[in-house]
Amino acid sequence: MADKNRIIIFDTTMRDGEQSPGASMSLEEKLQISRVFDELGVDVIEAGFPIASPGDFEAVTEISKTLKHSVPAGLARATKKDIDACHQALKNAKNFRIHTFISTSPLHMKHKLNKSPEDVLGSIKESVTYARKFTDDVEWSCEDGTRTDMDYMCKTVELAIKCGAKTINIPDTVGYTVPSEFKKIIETLINKVPNIDKAILSTHCHNDLGLAVANSLAGVMAGARQIECTINGIGERAGNAALEEVVMAMRTRHDLMPFTTNINTKLLSKASKVVSNATGFPVQFNKAIVGKNAFAHESGIHQDGMLKNRNTYEIMTPESVGVKKTSLVMGKHSGRHAFRDKLSDMGYVDVTDDVINTAFGKFKILADKKKHIYDEDIAALVDDSLVTEDNVIKLKSLKVYAGTGEPQKAEMKLEVFGEIKSASETGDGPVDAIFKCIKKLYAHEVKLLLYNVHAVTEGTDAQATVSVRIEEKGKTTVGQAADTDTLVASANAYLSALNKLIIKRKKTAPDDENLSVQI
Repeated sequence: MADKNRIIIFDTTMRDGEQSPGASMSLEEKLQISRVFDELGVDVIEAGFPIASPGDFEAVTEISKTLKHSVPAGLARATKKDIDACHQALKNAKNFRIHTFISTSPLHMKHKLNKSPEDVLGSIKESVTYARKFTDDVEWSCEDGTRTDMDYMCKTVELAIKCGAKTINIPDTVGYTVPSEFKKIIETLINKVPNIDKAILSTHCHNDLGLAVANSLAGVMAGARQIECTINGIGERAGNAALEEVVMAMRTRHDLMPFTTNINTKLLSKASKVVSNATGFPVQFNKAIVGKNAFAHESGIHQDGMLKNRNTYEIMTPESVGVKKTSLVMGKHSGRHAFRDKLSDMGYVDVTDDVINTAFGKFKILADKKKHIYDEDIAALVDDSLVTEDNVIKLKSLKVYAGTGEPQKAEMKLEVFGEIKSASETGDGPVDAIFKCIKKLYAHEVKLLLYNVHAVTEGTDAQATVSVRIEEKGKTTVGQAADTDTLVASANAYLSALNKLIIKRKKTAPDDENLSVQI
């Protein structure tokens, strides 16, 4: 690279991030995310794992056609069929990257691959050489790199570069390493691999010990010039290094890390919201950079300091990450135009007119019930509308009888694939009765993994947001819904998860292989 301090941002939200249980995204959601990432300034977007399923192949294909600035990438194991699938999905892009990988740790080689170190070297040579026939932008990763023997890692990296890899990625696959150790790994590769100057070193750190961001920054300070990360830090198990955190860390502490990226930081909050909406994973309130409380000050001492000088308790401005200091007050007299402008200010710029109209109708009803409408209220309404727009099972009406003495009872009407059906069930509590009604009207067997209720705003008239996670034959989905009536929110949350599961059932993958990869 011409600029030695320029850091390439490689986003894997739609590949590694989607491997979070329940984070499956539709094609439309992935296209929306890719447009936002393209605008954000992400250098490389890993759009998926094309061989994994027809859905992944389609997503990578369509995303690669639409990107204007970002380079699309696809993941491939060290096999010709995987690499062929990548090429077929990416071939319509002006420029594209094939990212191929194989395990190199003694543990993985013995128990996962059943291959000798010599066999793995042979696979590296064959796969990288083959991928190089389709593009000069080939990335190679040594899965479980941080538990790989250092001398052997040097051999694999040297070979991959010799065969044509332009980017060498060092994954901390299970989040095992610490910053000082990861820094030493990068430094050793730079000092011992003779052809290392012909490739860019990359970091891919997982967060099992809460060190993904710290390890990524340590790698960059040691000489790596690409960071692989995800928005909101989503990913397998405890997640990946959070894009917004690594970028803002380098920007805020430029005195210690004099690096630059192509990221337009004012769009970080928007990107966070879009990914949260698509996955159904709420952003924790105390999440760095994009959390609700990231720029909130309740303490009287802190408030006094902020009034005198913002720098007393803020190391970055909310505006720098796209958070507005002031907001339009919304109420029952607000019109559709003001509502649309409000949504734009909150980062909802790509939602359809149908979603806006649905959310606006719900907003008017809510405004009649509540004295104060908060941004979180509006976000909950829009998120709920986004989730339910394409549902094949919809709630038409619900009555619940609860209290002491009599069994709790639910009466429900559902639209199931266009047909209106009714049912009545008793249960061990009103929620149990509701869920029994749903199962009666649409027969299915799932395991309820999570049922969680929390208020998104304050007061007795607060909206309740309900989260439901269900599992069927290893497939997990998460549904969310918000309503001032907790029981209505419960029904819609369960239906949201069920609708996602129905979509997920259609996704097929090769039966003979495990395609949930961790690098």
